Amino acid sequence: MDIYEKLAILSEAAKYDASCSSSGSGRSSSEGQIGAALPSGCCHSFTADGRCVSLLKVLMSNACVYDCKYCISRRSNDFPRATFTPRELAELTIEFYRRNYIEGLFLSSAVVGTPDWTMERMIEALRILREEYGFAGYIHAKAIPGADPVLTQRLGLLADRVSVNIELPSEKSLLSLAPDKTKHNILEPMGLIKNGILENREDITKFRHTPKFVPAGQSTQMIVGASPETDYHILHLTESLYKKYGLKRVYYSAYVPLQEDALLPSLDTRPPLLREHRLYQADWLLRFYGFEASEIIDPKKPMLHPEVDPKCSWAVSHLDDFPVEVNTADYEMLLRVPGIGVTGAKRIVRARRNQKLDFDMLKRLGIVLKRAKFFITCGGKTLQKIPETPEMMIYSLLAPNRMGGFTDYGMEQLSLFEPVLTGEDVIGCLTGEF
Repeated sequence: MDIYEKLAILSEAAKYDASCSSSGSGRSSSEGQIGAALPSGCCHSFTADGRCVSLLKVLMSNACVYDCKYCISRRSNDFPRATFTPRELAELTIEFYRRNYIEGLFLSSAVVGTPDWTMERMIEALRILREEYGFAGYIHAKAIPGADPVLTQRLGLLADRVSVNIELPSEKSLLSLAPDKTKHNILEPMGLIKNGILENREDITKFRHTPKFVPAGQSTQMIVGASPETDYHILHLTESLYKKYGLKRVYYSAYVPLQEDALLPSLDTRPPLLREHRLYQADWLLRFYGFEASEIIDPKKPMLHPEVDPKCSWAVSHLDDFPVEVNTADYEMLLRVPGIGVTGAKRIVRARRNQKLDFDMLKRLGIVLKRAKFFITCGGKTLQKIPETPEMMIYSLLAPNRMGGFTDYGMEQLSLFEPVLTGEDVIGCLTGEF
């Protein structure tokens, strides 16, 4: 098996890892142009300083000794296996970089033999890239749970970002669906990475040439829909991970049924993509909008609202706090208004220092008045009459595109087709401008 056959197998297996923003780009160059993007194995991610870079997304190996029921690379699956040598992977990365296909590497791996052996192979590949080839590009590496802490430390000195997948939201589900993994083995390296980052910050202030340790921070991934945990459980776990381990990002991956098992959803079950979308929106509220998980979701209704985004859902449940006067409300309250994002709130605060704002000015500032109009006043004036009940508020937020009857959440669209995400929803999820 040559190196490109291995690449085809291992890049295909890597697409199920969501801890890196994937693009699916397949653009080729023509005469007079330079650069290209491969559809197999390339993705886009964002560095710590906000730059978007193209990465080679690939596994070191898919020959796993574990038998996690939800994983395509489980040992009981019958499909082609392949493993890169450290030298092959390093040379492949450099070859792609020289052709202008990529700017960096996203490296993960199935567990081959033991966690320690697998991590040693990954570290050797990164060492060849950094030291022999002098590669200074962005590298995101996945630490292997259960590996020696010394290996995690070495990996962190070679990679820009390191992630440890928590995968399932509870210890019970982990025991049921991934019996070879333990909660301790997953959380221990998270703690080691967090402490290493904090110690490295102190050392850098004292010693000029201290090497950087995981300068882009750490992240993790959870699979949504493979186990019975609710959104309430997932969001509270997410909040605790951010607070305890200082994660840069928690990724959510809608479970795609790939094999038949009594403990998993049936093969004809559709991936919960809308649920994944709502969790990402709620995640933005936790990270950038000052919300607590207990504010976003109620244990009595443990699933996020399917029709409106979490910020709108919160506002509808707290109508007593609205409307707010945009000319006097503080920044934190502006962030809680649907249709006003982080950028919009900052623009409002700056603009009102010099003039009194009206609705025309808000529109020019980029505020989504279609949502915000029910929750704000300008100079004591409203743009539209505020609905009297939460149900009518939801109806007004969804209209004119949605018309139907009442459900447990409010209004339900009457349609012959499956509900889909609007372009505005997708943009809001990606940018955080709710």
